Amino acid sequence: MPEPVVSRVRLRGLLRWLYPGLRVKRWVALSFISMSLVVAALLLAIGADLLRSLYQASPAGGALRLAMIAVFLAAGLSGFALSLSRLVRSVARGVAPLAREKTSSLIYRTRVLERGPRIVAIGGGTGLSTVLRGLKEVTSNITAVVTMTDDGGSSGRLRREIDVLPPGDVRNCLLALAEDEGRLSGYFQHRFSTPSDLSGHSLGNLVLIGLEQATGGFDRAIEAMSHFLNVRGRVLPSTLAKIHLVAEMEDGERVEGETRIAEDPRRIRRVFLDAPSVPPYGTVLDALAAADVIVLGPGSLYTSLIPDLLVDGVASAIEESAAEKLLIANLMTQPGETDGFTLGDHLRALSEYIDLRCFDLLVVNNARPSESMLTGYRQEAAEPVIDDLNEPNEYGLRIVRADLLGRARWAGKETLKHSPQKLARTIVRQTRIFSPARRGGSGFTP
Repeated sequence: MPEPVVSRVRLRGLLRWLYPGLRVKRWVALSFISMSLVVAALLLAIGADLLRSLYQASPAGGALRLAMIAVFLAAGLSGFALSLSRLVRSVARGVAPLAREKTSSLIYRTRVLERGPRIVAIGGGTGLSTVLRGLKEVTSNITAVVTMTDDGGSSGRLRREIDVLPPGDVRNCLLALAEDEGRLSGYFQHRFSTPSDLSGHSLGNLVLIGLEQATGGFDRAIEAMSHFLNVRGRVLPSTLAKIHLVAEMEDGERVEGETRIAEDPRRIRRVFLDAPSVPPYGTVLDALAAADVIVLGPGSLYTSLIPDLLVDGVASAIEESAAEKLLIANLMTQPGETDGFTLGDHLRALSEYIDLRCFDLLVVNNARPSESMLTGYRQEAAEPVIDDLNEPNEYGLRIVRADLLGRARWAGKETLKHSPQKLARTIVRQTRIFSPARRGGSGFTP
């Protein structure tokens, strides 16, 4: 690398320590002042005669003297900066030995994120984890409220076999908020393939259930796993009650179980829980009351979003909260659940469970997927959600349309998902709480 380029890289590294919000400038200034006092004390101890002798022994020429002063000053400042940087790096590596990013960036991100807005994201399935994956880059004050009605796959088997709460959606949210998701996700998402009762189970699910038995509670198991994964924020179950979702179909027949509801081709008239009263988990309502931003969606309308709203007090807590409230529209219809639903149909169904007039913003994707991707979805009877909503609308929602498309591998195939980065960027740009004026002059950029 050429010398000027090396110099610029080093300069940028030093200047990074001066970023706003890093909270090190004051300590650097204090170090300089302290060192100046030490030097002053040494000068007083040496005395004027010895100082005069040293001064007289130095070169008499003006240019040479200035060069020596410049060299000594540059060497001293460089040595001080290097020692400070290495000291902080050593401490940071001791605290976070697995962190791979630059120490200055690590400290900057941590300092800024810990002062970020309080965001509560509500939902389940892969939609909620997608939102969390983007939000963790702009704040660490995240609370994920996860639906507890899943009864399919590994979670469903565990519910039936050992009568536990469904761990799958919680696992996905914990991994999405993990400090090192890329390295850990492959381990905790691993599914056993042995010809035994373990076959098909996710390692993360089994870890959560094992922690529940070891700690004595599902909520304590989540806390323990959050500690292991170094999670930014927290994940809360919407309730600790062992509940199931029930749907009344268009012909009046009732179907129980999230999986059976999703597989039934009949149109859903309404959904409800199989218990007359379902208490929320202890701190869910407090989190909603204290939130700066509340995000609902994306996610399966009847089996991920609405079940959280059926828990006692959750819908009213959202309505009464002073937070900015966002709805994120789904990209695609879901076979057996929202076949043929437009954006307006989604909102009309959702409005039966919560007053949508309390929401400020509706975020809608306006980018069209590739034809090759759409062909695969059409084979599964899914299609893009048609945007048929105008402004003004009956809900008073401000609509933000943006390219939110992303892709992810799911169940071994390429699928359309919201892009976590695009979602986070849109939330930052469209909410008042992230503006520099509201954040004391410190903006956030995902």
